Amino acid sequence: MIRNFFNWLRQPTGLIAVLIGGLALFSIAAYGIYQTQQSPEQPIQFRHDIHVNLGVQCLYCHPGALRGPSPGLPTQTKCWGCHQQIAKTDTSPRLAVLKEYVLENKEIPWVPVSMVPDFVHFTHRPHVAAGLNCEQCHGDMSAVEIAENPQVMNMGWCLNCHRDRAADDPEKLTKLTDCGTCHY
Repeated sequence: MIRNFFNWLRQPTGLIAVLIGGLALFSIAAYGIYQTQQSPEQPIQFRHDIHVNLGVQCLYCHPGALRGPSPGLPTQTKCWGCHQQIAKTDTSPRLAVLKEYVLENKEIPWVPVSMVPDFVHFTHRPHVAAGLNCEQCHGDMSAVEIAENPQVMNMGWCLNCHRDRAADDPEKLTKLTDCGTCHY
């Protein structure tokens, strides 16, 4: 029986079946990788462009970026602090959703957009201390309606930046490209 199966695989129809199976597996893997790079659906489709263009600084809504790995996501209280005045005249559906969260005293279940795997120990603090602006990794939010990853954030992308920042300083290059810098 097994011999018959291997004989069938050597036939043109068997080779075509293997090719179709291989293409199907490749397509599934490619789709899975593509899905990991898509922005998740948010409970409120927050307009970054409007807020940034009004002068709201990134660290106002994301103060955790100064201290640790998570930039923090704004609470309904922080959003409502500004929007309660607007709510009296604005009837937009997005603001209605925020108002509903406030009236029900429920936290907004934001879904993080830029995440690193668990085996990467990333923190914003050294990047902010090194003088990097949020835009250098997260893109120009004044031109983005809904937050999305501007590029694929992976180890190669980070290492390229670390190498560029080290320039001609071999000691800094060693420190910034050492595995233990991000994987500890």
